[in-house]
Amino acid sequence: MDSTDRENAANGDNDTMNIEESKMEEMADYTEDLSLYDGCDSPIEVHSVSSDISVSAIDDGNNIIDDNFTTSHSNLQYGMAQCESCNTVGIKHSFYGKSKRFCCLSCSRSFSSGHREKTKLGTKRSSFTDVSAIGVKGRPKSSVTSNKRTKGSGKGKSGSPHGESSSCGFDWNDTFSYSDSIPDCAPVSCFKHVTMSDVWHNVVLGIKVEIHNQDCDMPSAFWIASIVKLAGYKALLRYEGFGANDQADFWINMCTQDVHPVGWCAAIGKPLVPPKAVQHKYADWKDFLVRRLTGARTLPQDFHEKVIECSKSKMESGQMLEVVDKSCISMMKVAVVDKVVGGRLKLQYRDDLNWNTEDSFWCHQESPLIHPVGWAQYVGHHLAASAAYHKQFAEKVVNLDYDDNEVHLNAFKQVPDIAKSAGKFQTGMKLEAIDPLNLSSICVATVMEVLNHGYIMIGIDGSMSPHGTDWFCYHSTSPYIFPVGFCELNKIPLTPPHGHKGLFSWFSYLKKTKAIAAPVNLFNKEVPKHGFKVAMIVEAVDLMEPRLICVGSVAKVVGRLLKIHFDGWGSEYDQWLDCQSPDIFPVGWCELYKYRLEGPQTSSKL
Repeated sequence: MDSTDRENAANGDNDTMNIEESKMEEMADYTEDLSLYDGCDSPIEVHSVSSDISVSAIDDGNNIIDDNFTTSHSNLQYGMAQCESCNTVGIKHSFYGKSKRFCCLSCSRSFSSGHREKTKLGTKRSSFTDVSAIGVKGRPKSSVTSNKRTKGSGKGKSGSPHGESSSCGFDWNDTFSYSDSIPDCAPVSCFKHVTMSDVWHNVVLGIKVEIHNQDCDMPSAFWIASIVKLAGYKALLRYEGFGANDQADFWINMCTQDVHPVGWCAAIGKPLVPPKAVQHKYADWKDFLVRRLTGARTLPQDFHEKVIECSKSKMESGQMLEVVDKSCISMMKVAVVDKVVGGRLKLQYRDDLNWNTEDSFWCHQESPLIHPVGWAQYVGHHLAASAAYHKQFAEKVVNLDYDDNEVHLNAFKQVPDIAKSAGKFQTGMKLEAIDPLNLSSICVATVMEVLNHGYIMIGIDGSMSPHGTDWFCYHSTSPYIFPVGFCELNKIPLTPPHGHKGLFSWFSYLKKTKAIAAPVNLFNKEVPKHGFKVAMIVEAVDLMEPRLICVGSVAKVVGRLLKIHFDGWGSEYDQWLDCQSPDIFPVGWCELYKYRLEGPQTSSKL
């Protein structure tokens, strides 16, 4: 075990399986179970897998072959053999039986049935159910010997997307394979709203997994690989036996069904076969794996079950809720959940009982833009709905009386209770706020209306509509509103009111408008430890076109505030987002949920 493995093993915790504790109490027994080729025979009796086959039965199965039948493969290298049933070539001492003429028990049986009456050797194995219902299957290259880094086009094919997009999108594999230095990608643990975020700190360099072996003549063969680099959900894996040689390394999404904890092959009877490129390196692969796996760490045995459990949405298609009207942001409308993709919702606006199928809106289930039916009346927000709707849903939030086709209040992200706060916002108070119609700007703003239960309507000074159609609703604890002087203190350009001439001064502006600044103690000053750093790569929603998720990077960090830059685009397209925004995702999220990822803008498109 190398130094990295020792360090990872020493720093392990209960969430990451320690192979020595969980699967290797007796390494000799364990490696027998591994069905290891070029080291020992396939399993005869596997933990948690029943079998009627005994050692003597296997020997008998090989001995029933016609002894007069011989083979001669002069073209094979010394120590190699070719299966007389399926023609698979492998290391001779890994083949079955004393004669070493067959690569596996099934080949021995099928061949023997053509020479004499078949001996009944019943084999019982527990069925394996493919538990992963999500994700794109990440695969190593077809041959590790030819897996050389070549320039990628920046785009690649993916499965049919769940989002409203074509099947072609940006492929991280192309970018990572071409680049000699992998960019710093934000860890999954930074994103509190995504799958496996709370346990991802246990996915570390050096972890061992079982992965499909593409450099092998057996299509069902697997081999052990180690994580050598991490980039969001994606990991760079290296087959055991390659040492420091990185020519066969490959990227894969760790949450797909292709990655398994060590011991998975033993449990279901899958063969472990070393890649052809390194088969010559060790005479005893069993001994090699014993040394490499002792004390190493692997994924929890229920890793994929946890992925599926974490991916379950709180909301379902067909359920009704209230959402901001994208055409008039000061208004709420009724909508129905049309589709759910990894917690992201495609909503269809509806007028009374009629769906407007041409008018849809994407957001996350934890977005502050959505609320349960009856919320608008509860807080005093304007709602574009019929009188019948107002009457029917007026008391829903108070009584918590929801039907199955209505999203329950508990499914939404809850806001803090400010009933016991020291003070409250008042109409006319001045503050600084992110412009909801220009997310790259923090502007001079005014509290235009105080709603119930801590909600306020904000208007951007100098650009407000006379009818208030561009007012926007924020909660008092929103991370997108700031006290006067926030931008100056943090060296962020403050956008003055439209038409303002000269250097903007809050002191002069408050005096001129005869207004007061909202007290600092009314604002949310909590700054969680989020882990984001400048230049980290993310996948981010373009909130001006929220059906799109694009390649982005963190351009600036100010406390809990992140400035997200869309790679290849100008700074005027940047977005200020909170560190806990549900509109940013780790690298590999789109691949995991088969959602189209928009690549960086190229110079030709500009």
